[in-house]
This record gives sequence, C-alpha cells and structure tokens, in this order.
Amino acid sequence: MSKETTDEKNKEKSEAELLTTPLTDLMQELGGKMVPFAGYLMPVQFAMGVRREHLWTRESCGLFDVSHMGQARLRANNPAQALEKIVPGNIKGLDSHLQRYTLLLNEDGGIIDDLMVSRPDDDGLMLVVNAACKDKDYARIGEALHNIAELETIEDRALIAVQGPKAAEVFAKFMPAACDMVFMQCGHFSLFGHDVIASRSGYTGEDGFEISLPGRHAEEIVREILSDQRIKPIGLGARDSLRLEAGLCLSGHDFTEEHTPISAGLAWAVPKTRRERADFPGAERILSELKSQPTKKRVGICPIGKAPAREGTEIFVNGKRIGKITSGGFGPSFGGPIAMGYVKAEYSAIDTELDLIIRGKPYPAKVVAMPFVPQNYYRGKGA
Repeated sequence: MSKETTDEKNKEKSEAELLTTPLTDLMQELGGKMVPFAGYLMPVQFAMGVRREHLWTRESCGLFDVSHMGQARLRANNPAQALEKIVPGNIKGLDSHLQRYTLLLNEDGGIIDDLMVSRPDDDGLMLVVNAACKDKDYARIGEALHNIAELETIEDRALIAVQGPKAAEVFAKFMPAACDMVFMQCGHFSLFGHDVIASRSGYTGEDGFEISLPGRHAEEIVREILSDQRIKPIGLGARDSLRLEAGLCLSGHDFTEEHTPISAGLAWAVPKTRRERADFPGAERILSELKSQPTKKRVGICPIGKAPAREGTEIFVNGKRIGKITSGGFGPSFGGPIAMGYVKAEYSAIDTELDLIIRGKPYPAKVVAMPFVPQNYYRGKGA
C-alpha cells in the first residue's frame, strides 16, 4: 500500500472518530471547511473566508455553531451556595433571568476554565463550559460538590451564537420578546414554535444572543434563521479573531491552571463580596496578589509593523526574556496585528516597549490597553 493511500485512510479514520453536533451536516452543506477542534468536527470557515466573515459579523450578523461546548444543570437545595465553593463569583446574588461569567478554580486558586452561569428558570443553575475541557470541568464540579449537588450534563441540545450589530434587528421578527433583554439577561423563549433558552451575550464583543436549542430541531431552526440575508454562517477562525480584538481570553491558552484571576487580568471576576468572605479556593493567594500584584500579568500587545506575533512568540526587553504571547494574529477590524500575552509585572505598564522574536528576529511592539476595538454589548437605551 502506498504512503499516500495509508495517509488518506488514517485521515478518514481520525475524522470518523471525531464527534459531531446536531448542526454538522448543515454546516457541511453550507460549504464549511471542517477541521478537528476539541474532539469535534467543526467549521473553521466558509466561502467568504476568515477575514470577510470577521468583518461581516462586525457590520451585520453572523451565526456560529458552538454546540460542542458543554451545557449542564446544577441542582441542589441551594445550588448557588454549592457552586460558590469552587468559583469566586457572586452566584448567590445571581437573580432570576440573569447570567454571570465566572471561573472554575483548583484548590490553589489556578483557573481550570471560565464558564457562564445562569438562572433562566427555577430548575437549579444552567452552566455552559468550554468544549476542550468540559470533561475535566465536570469531574472537578462532581468531585467538589459530591453529596451536596447533582450535575446533569445536557447532551440533547445544540447551541448557537448569533452575533453582530443587526442581531436584535433580525430577531425582532424571529423572537421579539428576547430583544427586550439587555446584556447578560436570559430566559425561555419561543423560536419558530420551539422552546429555547436564550441569553443576550456572546464572545465577540458585539451585541447578540446565545441560544440553546432542542437538538432534534436545531437544523430546521437554523435554516429558518439563515433565510434572512443579513445573517451568514461564520466559522471558528473568525470567532477567534473577533474574541481577540475584544480582549477576551481563550481557555487553555490565555490562562491555564498556573494563572490566577489576578495574573490573568480577570480581577473583576472576584467581586467585593467574595473578597470579604475569602471563602473560595486559593483565596489567600488571590487576595495576596490583589494587594501586592502577581509576578506576571496578561497584557494587550500591539506589534509595530505588519508581522503578526503568534502564540508562543517570546517577548524580550533589552535582550532579557520577560514573557510570551498566548494569542495573536491579524485584527481585521483593528487593521493590523494584535496579541495578548504574559509579561513580568514590572513590564506591564501601558506603552512599555517590547521586542517580539519572530522567525529569529526582534520586532518592536508595545503594551496597549484592551480591548483593541470597542465592545458593543447592549446595556439598554441611553446606557
């Protein structure tokens, strides 16, 4: 058997082992270039290509299949109190029909993952975790909350993100009641006759909705949504460049378990009430870093010139290695290369001059504020 034939069979075998979502067939039908991602076969781009998909989302509205992410229900006599044992967010203060971003911590205060927690109804808490580490997340939650809470993973639902400045304009005809929500509100709605759970949120920096759909009806629902010419299917490539421009972290890259919320630039995810109670994992370490600052910090970085700095690029100052890039690439809306990464704390001030080692040569850059482009979340009229 020739090497080419062997390689082709190995490729077919690996693709056959990948998981699919309720929307995989539709994404392929729509021309999605399918690639392995977090154990799933996912569309990285469509015919427009990553750059044009990115710009379309910023200017109009894009639809993303994010069904690979983990959806779960946490039930207990007091689910918020239970979850606060392993996250630093104020979950007890999460009222009905609200959603909150928080962090799943290990016992030393390191970040295992970030997740969304919501109360769309009275059935405990709904959790959405990242695809690449959902099994690890579920194990951490199950072990830490054993005997005080029950975690039910949801396998029969799809998840889509509809993002962009025209998202509400489009959904005013599809799901008008959802357009009364503001950023980080959630609830149950009817979409083409099906019960869905929607939040006004997303991970692109734009207005929009994340919608949990019944899996068996997901394809027909998405076909109806895409019948509106203002919406186009968008792949994971543009999703990545959109979230980077918005200054948002990619789990497992822009933070790992070695990073605390403080070094990761997520101190706002540890609110005053939790700081005062100091009853979350790694509280002593995290509160100490709040007072004295960590040894390294995540910062925004703007390369000077046209050469993009990719993940893993080393950062130097005066010939001394001080950190590395964790996310980087070209920002289509920004109009140039952008990146984020960790540097020693003494080099984290805005406008600090850096050298990025790209293909063995130093390229100038500087520390900049994030986000790289304005965030356009809808917080209400006049907000």
